Amino acid sequence: MTPRLICRRLILISTVLTTFVIHLYTTLLEQVPTQLCSSRSFDGQDINHYRDGHGPNNESSVPPVNHTHYYLNLNSLHATPNAPLLVLTPVLRRDREYIERFFDLLGRTTYPAHLISVAFLVTDPNLRQPIEAAIARYYDSKRGWLRPSSTSWSPLSNHRSSFLSSPTSFARIDVYERFYRFERDRAYARSQMARMRNFLLASALRDHHAWVAWVDMDIVDYDPSIFENLMRHDVDVIVPNALLHRPQDNAFWAYDRNNWAETDESLLRQIYMDEDELVMEGNNELSPRRSLMVDMPTHLGIDHRVPLDGTGATFMVVKSNVHREGANFPAFVYKHQLESEAFGKVANALGFSVYGVPGCKIFHAERI
Repeated sequence: MTPRLICRRLILISTVLTTFVIHLYTTLLEQVPTQLCSSRSFDGQDINHYRDGHGPNNESSVPPVNHTHYYLNLNSLHATPNAPLLVLTPVLRRDREYIERFFDLLGRTTYPAHLISVAFLVTDPNLRQPIEAAIARYYDSKRGWLRPSSTSWSPLSNHRSSFLSSPTSFARIDVYERFYRFERDRAYARSQMARMRNFLLASALRDHHAWVAWVDMDIVDYDPSIFENLMRHDVDVIVPNALLHRPQDNAFWAYDRNNWAETDESLLRQIYMDEDELVMEGNNELSPRRSLMVDMPTHLGIDHRVPLDGTGATFMVVKSNVHREGANFPAFVYKHQLESEAFGKVANALGFSVYGVPGCKIFHAERI
């Protein structure tokens, strides 16, 4: 018998055996009761039916587990004026002297106080006591509001949280504490700040929040109606013009250069850059010559807005669905940007509208 003939016979035998096994498996499967093969989910009636001994062999075939599903419908949550607002503020060691001013400015806003929630992320454990004291003074007689009955700190896994409430004050104030190390390298610091903002956002955002406002601690002045002024533009992301103010002669000059729009020159330069090459406005060596909002005319008023590609987070108002749909602060280089500027790029890439209002001025502390 030749090897070729042996090979053909082996193939024939294996084919017959395979056919027999498939036929046997199909026959056995057809004999299994249909109720055990059904893939439909049990409702309450089915569970009780099988628990009462009506399953195969009169035995309970379903474990006593109540399959409860939780559905959160956010379709009715709309970012309209006078909707719940979450104010998020990272607190750095250098911000200690501006804590009182922060509460003064926030307290004089015309936005309904009972709709405002405030959350801090504290990077220095030594700042916990000054913030807690400022919160207590803020609720005290200076504002005519009751001091909260509880100011205790409850330890959680990797942050501490303080929940303070009063019926005549802000809806809630949360304080989270987590250590972040900042170095002299600007790119590293921006990357850490991005992680810091993402942690704060994930910790504080609740189901009922329709707006999110990022407000730096070291802002020294803004209009009391700034939230309403920005919200009435009805865009997804909007920023005011962050400037430095000199009270002696009422002069002001640029501060936040992270609010910008791409130009033909800046786009052309980026064509020849490596994918992970970083550019940052405000740094002459890394600036690709964009159109900065701080250089735009401010006399056109608060109703004039301009489209932006990059944003700063000194003061930024965002519809909460923008964050919920995935736009956060990249801690890595995304389209040559980091942190808040990269957030603007991400929001634009996701199809959200990003604008700035050059005539809506806020003033930042002057740092030496």
